[in-house]
Amino acid sequence: MTAEDAHTRLMEAGLNMIGQALSIFDSELRLAVCNRQFALMFELPEALTRPGTPFEDTIRFLVTRGEYGPVTDLEEAVRLRVAQARTFAPHYMERARANGRTIAVEGAPLAQGGWVTVYTDITEIKRQEGLLRARSQELSVQVLDHAERLAAANRELGATNAALAETQRELTAIEARTRQVNEMMPAHIAHVDCGLIYTFSNRKLPSVMPGSVLDPVGRHAAEALGADTFARIEPGFARALAGEANVREITHTPSGRRVRIALTPDRDAAGEVVGVYILSTDVTHEAQARAALAQSAKRELAGHLTSGLAHDFANLLTVILGLQGRLARMPDLPPDAAEIARGTLAAARRGGTLLDRIAAISGRRALRPEAVELRPLVEDIAAMARPTLGDAVRLETFVGGLDLPVLVDPGQLQDSLLNLLLNARDAMGPRGGTIRIELHPVRDTWVEISVTDTGPGFSAEALARGLDPFFTTKGGEGSGLGLSMVYDQTKLAGGTVQLENTEEGARVTLRLPLRPAGAPSAPMLVLLVEDNDEIRANVREMLRGLGHTVIEAASVAEAEALTALPDIAMVLSDIQLPGEATGVDLARRLAPRVPVVLMTSLPPGDALRASAPCAVLQKPFSARELAALIDGARR
Repeated sequence: MTAEDAHTRLMEAGLNMIGQALSIFDSELRLAVCNRQFALMFELPEALTRPGTPFEDTIRFLVTRGEYGPVTDLEEAVRLRVAQARTFAPHYMERARANGRTIAVEGAPLAQGGWVTVYTDITEIKRQEGLLRARSQELSVQVLDHAERLAAANRELGATNAALAETQRELTAIEARTRQVNEMMPAHIAHVDCGLIYTFSNRKLPSVMPGSVLDPVGRHAAEALGADTFARIEPGFARALAGEANVREITHTPSGRRVRIALTPDRDAAGEVVGVYILSTDVTHEAQARAALAQSAKRELAGHLTSGLAHDFANLLTVILGLQGRLARMPDLPPDAAEIARGTLAAARRGGTLLDRIAAISGRRALRPEAVELRPLVEDIAAMARPTLGDAVRLETFVGGLDLPVLVDPGQLQDSLLNLLLNARDAMGPRGGTIRIELHPVRDTWVEISVTDTGPGFSAEALARGLDPFFTTKGGEGSGLGLSMVYDQTKLAGGTVQLENTEEGARVTLRLPLRPAGAPSAPMLVLLVEDNDEIRANVREMLRGLGHTVIEAASVAEAEALTALPDIAMVLSDIQLPGEATGVDLARRLAPRVPVVLMTSLPPGDALRASAPCAVLQKPFSARELAALIDGARR
């Protein structure tokens, strides 16, 4: 069978499925196609249903059968109907057949030439119309009454539809605004059913927990969040499904971010829990600030507790050192007594060193972040440490993915790394080994700094207590404050410290907040207020080196007169100035019209310095510290 034959049979089968009779004649009024209903309706012989049959033959057959009623002249009746068909004009008619049934005939010309006619049996429809006409008088009154009621109902329905349309428009607008707000919020908003399958999400999950799926709808929470994260949150889900709203805070392991998750039960009208609403927020910066504040509070408390004891202990050590020194200098002192005196002096001096270290941990210390390139910083630390480490120690460094400057306290980082290097050297002993310093970013959240050695590793006790003050594995050689100082400095910056063993030795990992340094401040006009000529000249050169233009004043009165200039973008002033007014007074008078940064040599605990309403720069300072503080004040 050819493709054309198959197509023809398919078309014929489709036409035969139609319940109406259909015929198509071409422009020469020869039959092109007809369906089975056409032959059955008019009881046509097979010869008249074949393609090519003249329209005139079909009409003659139907007229002879009486299809059009009685006629006096058969040929004239055929001629008239053929002539009417040749006009190819569209028409619709209803006619009664000889067998008593009624058909509707609808004809239309074809664009390609020819004619299509559809015949529909409407006998039952006409019978129903007759019955309705017979009862029209009886029903007319009822119809009018119903029509009036229907018209009133239609008017009421029209008003209701208008109100519904307006309500729908408002709801659509509200839904659009709600969806827009959900998408704009810097938090993940979602809903899960009782099976912990997501039914809604605002597509913010990857921004809060990097590495999660973008669209979790239809997925189980374990699949969307990852097995480790889900295990941390699952107890919260269980409590919420039990009807208890709760808030959890976790560390998202893949990214190192701190995430707060609020889980609220979703109840139906009967009060049954049918799901859980989820609000997840990235609180990494808040957690870092919280850790820094907590460490500052602990330092302050420790300072208060130890300051008095340290003072009295220092006095005792001074007496001991004096008496033992006099004893050691006595002539004709027996050898045993001289040895005792030397030992006592050594112990007292070691006590003095411990006091200094306690003061360093518990005393006030403000962070001084600067824009620092970490690769040169690590190289400088390595160059400084190699002579101290000795020939038996090999020091390796690696810095990856941190090419741009970041905001860190370079002094704090340098102290921490040197402390860790010396600890690693001591742990490896005389045989030496390899120490590796490695820095890399953890997504956009942390700078991870690890110091790894090839020594024996941490003991179980050291892993548990290594960060505690005064814990040491060096016996009388160690103070037990090295790792504590590293921990203290790192926590003060909002970071974390982790001790662990590797296959080769020990590893200490520090994580500091990753804060990229902003672009340098655009050149601006700075008013420098300083009464010391040498200091003013030094700071002026720093400011000019940063690209700024400088005008100078030596007192608050001079400064206030110059602030009338329209182009002054910032004021850098000393706190202690000649006259009754101070730099603190100047800052209060200018705020918030002009940004102010104060500088001072007063200690952090001084009352005047503590009353400053703006950032304070501790003298002496470097150009990088000055640039970092100016950038922060302008933001």
